Amino acid sequence: MPHTIIRPYPESYGRDLSFCQAIRAGNQIFMQGQVSWDLDGKTIPNEPGAQADQAMRNIKTVLEDAGSKLEHIVKMTVYVTDWRYREAVYGAMAKWMKGIHYCSTGITVAGLARPEWIVEIDVHAVIPD
Repeated sequence: MPHTIIRPYPESYGRDLSFCQAIRAGNQIFMQGQVSWDLDGKTIPNEPGAQADQAMRNIKTVLEDAGSKLEHIVKMTVYVTDWRYREAVYGAMAKWMKGIHYCSTGITVAGLARPEWIVEIDVHAVIPD
């Protein structure tokens, strides 16, 4: 197999999905977009900053499972369902990413996969040599 699967979805999700939280390919980590679900599948309330904070908590955990860490993030794509959430979302992200330089793209979308999700953060990271 040319890559390593990080945190595959359990069969208990009720679907035959071959998704996982991340893929490690060489020294690169490609992560599934993280949302306000904790890694046990519970969603937190519809508050942009709190949802971004949970997504960042998930990102940190999954990166560590893959042998990486927040400091190794090179690109983040942030999806929000309302542009007015941007300040709260980026404020929450800043607490986790202080002093870490990375590229970022912000996109406002009509909706995410579940109606209670208002922010999703997609990450690409590396593991330095």
